[in-house]
Amino acid sequence: MSGSHLRLRFLSLLLLCCVSSSTSSLFTFSYPVLDLVACRSHQIQAFTQFKNEFDTHRCNHSDHSNGVWCDNSTGVVTKLQLNACLSGTLNPNSSLFWFHQLRFLNLSHNNFTSTSFPSEFGNLNKVEVLDLSFNSFTGQVPSSFSNLSQLTELHLSNNQLTGGFPQVQNLTNLSHLDFENNKFSGTVPSSLLMMPFLSYLNLYGNHFTGSIEVSTSSKLEILYLGLKPFEGQILEPISKLINLKRLELSFLNISYPLDLNLFSSLKSLTYLDLSGNSISPRSLRSDLYIPLTLEKLLLEQCGIIEFPNILKTLQKLEYIDMSNNRINGKIPEWLWRLPRLRSMSLANNSFNGFEGSTDVLVNSSMEILFMHSNNIQGALPNLPLSIKAFSAGYNNFSGEIPLSICNRSSLAALSLPYNNFTGKIPQCLSNLTFVHLRKNNLEGSIPDTLCAGDSLQTLDIGFNLISGTLPRSLLNCSSLEFLSVDNNRIKDTFPFWLKALPNLQVLILSSNKLYGPIAPPHQSPLAFPELRIFEIADNMFTGTLSPRYFVNWKTSSLTVNEDGDLYMVYKNNAFGIDSYVYRDTIDMKYKGLSMEQQMVLNSYSAIDFSGNRLEGQIPKSIGLLKELIALNLSNNAFTCHIPLSLANATELESLDLSRNQLSGTIPNGLKTLSFLAYINVSHNKLKGENHKEHRLLGNINPPLKGMQGFVVFLWRKLALERMRRQHNNLRKKTKNRSKC
Repeated sequence: MSGSHLRLRFLSLLLLCCVSSSTSSLFTFSYPVLDLVACRSHQIQAFTQFKNEFDTHRCNHSDHSNGVWCDNSTGVVTKLQLNACLSGTLNPNSSLFWFHQLRFLNLSHNNFTSTSFPSEFGNLNKVEVLDLSFNSFTGQVPSSFSNLSQLTELHLSNNQLTGGFPQVQNLTNLSHLDFENNKFSGTVPSSLLMMPFLSYLNLYGNHFTGSIEVSTSSKLEILYLGLKPFEGQILEPISKLINLKRLELSFLNISYPLDLNLFSSLKSLTYLDLSGNSISPRSLRSDLYIPLTLEKLLLEQCGIIEFPNILKTLQKLEYIDMSNNRINGKIPEWLWRLPRLRSMSLANNSFNGFEGSTDVLVNSSMEILFMHSNNIQGALPNLPLSIKAFSAGYNNFSGEIPLSICNRSSLAALSLPYNNFTGKIPQCLSNLTFVHLRKNNLEGSIPDTLCAGDSLQTLDIGFNLISGTLPRSLLNCSSLEFLSVDNNRIKDTFPFWLKALPNLQVLILSSNKLYGPIAPPHQSPLAFPELRIFEIADNMFTGTLSPRYFVNWKTSSLTVNEDGDLYMVYKNNAFGIDSYVYRDTIDMKYKGLSMEQQMVLNSYSAIDFSGNRLEGQIPKSIGLLKELIALNLSNNAFTCHIPLSLANATELESLDLSRNQLSGTIPNGLKTLSFLAYINVSHNKLKGENHKEHRLLGNINPPLKGMQGFVVFLWRKLALERMRRQHNNLRKKTKNRSKC
């Protein structure tokens, strides 16, 4: 983009919007705004009008990358960027198309509802960079796009676009073309790879057919073709693209084993992804040629059964993914001598051990190492000195966790669940961010030194043999978000003091020897500022809960994500160059079954107080928890009525109030909970006849009745027993009715 441009911050421009004829704005301001003379008034008015065509409540006002840029000399808008900001329909008569001098337009990650591309985009014929990715555009790309003769970059990924390949061949200045994850079909134009400046092409996740014609004179450096079946012969033509540096061919669903020798001509190749394709065993031998320039190699889910010796020759390798194969035997000793290897995943294979001594890993350059879900036995080897994240859960490691971990100053994430480790938790884990030691045989108490630093965010030591009390030193873990100590032998009172942790979102104390009240004195709310998942089942807690117990809980104000999805990954601890992700795990009672929840969710809320000695009324404030999905208060001594406010928990999917002393009727409001797929109120003193239960069942959304194989039930037999009990004991119940 030539010429001098003055960038106006988005918030500054919106201040001018406030003084226009429109009464809507995103912000109000109290500070002066300077240097606005570069943008002409009619350009500001046009932008104001464009902004007012949409709902803008999703805008991140602190994102300074959003805004407009105006030319210093002409005062016209030449760059406009609004990411993750707009909701509504982009109409053909939108004021956006008045900006005829635009050279850069980025409207990615918005929510343009069920709309096709207006052909008026073709009027913006000075645009050089156009990014409309991650929206909800449907239909075909209009032919008017061929008017954008100045275009160098076109990003249309992650929409729902259909039809044949868009008419872009005459856009001879294109260097970057991204159509990833759409529904395009048909053939790829033969002239596409002959375009003089095209260096980046992403067709990943479409439905193209036929072959690809290429020339050795092609300038293409980055090519993504994977995910959907790309019918036709494409591999041999690709071998002619001698300038390729990155090549993505994953999950092509080809009918024959892929021969790595096809890529021997790609002398500049640094990244190769062949995941999801069958690889010829012969081509994995060390005596065959593969580009020695490779730095990243992805062979996930390729049906490999022997460790590929061809890796010995790749001295520049930095990253390997060979997860989800069938490789067995021992991990070869030579692997750890590759001089640049920093990240590797060998997860979900059948390895049973390591070649060499327990120090075989120590001097490797490894920083990220995933080897979970194998059959590795014996002692855990001493980790590399450079290790940052290590995952080896779901194996058969035994013995104590080696104290050499204390000397790994870069280690931030340690995941060793579902093994047979014994002994005590090491005292030296205070500098870690993620500690996952679930389902081992660890004993002793929780170390007081765990929170000597303030970096710990996740601590999961559930299902061990831990005893003692909850150390008050946990108060020093100011960054702690996830705490799970369930199914141990901890004996203590309820840790009210943990509410001082400002970021604690998940607290799981189930199945210990905890006792005493869980309600603060003076009828106060529990008031954990960020708590979303609260499980204290199967302890010895007693007492009553105040009506205000759930007031000011985070679950009363949760929001769904930008796409409207309720389910979001709760925890992303990302380490390394290729976004390895740790996900926190909990065991929970949900829809009548105990299950492991592999991903704890950001907009997910669950409460489990079951199996205690709680009594009195269920707090009316339970209805404030708008995003509550699972509620289990079973096996207590709650009395009186089911609170009517429970009908306000509109996201509720699982409700278990069984085995209490509840009386009255089942609230009709529960029939309005469209997501409610499981309800159990058996073994109480509730009134009601069979036909009332049928009406509740009939109101449940039919697809939800069979969701995940669960049933919605109210135990008809117990209802008949209640009817007989009501008839025989009516006088006694009237005389002794409790005050509710």
